[in-house]
Amino acid sequence: MAIELAQLDALQQAYKAAVDEWVAAIRQEEALASVNHTVAEVDEWENAGFREEEARKKAKAAKQAYEDILREEFFNF
Repeated sequence: MAIELAQLDALQQAYKAAVDEWVAAIRQEEALASVNHTVAEVDEWENAGFREEEARKKAKAAKQAYEDILREEFFNF
């Protein structure tokens, strides 16, 4: 059974969007690591690290979903 091209496109776009979100979170954390830190800034930097981790998990899950459907389409498993 062939998978709809629209479904493949949607999963690919979701993966790309999740990666873009992850990259933005990394850049935000990097920017916070480059300033002179007060206690509040250290807290914000730490929180940026948590946001980056959550964005990474989201990107990895989107990648897995996309890979799974490609395996199903091309290899039937």
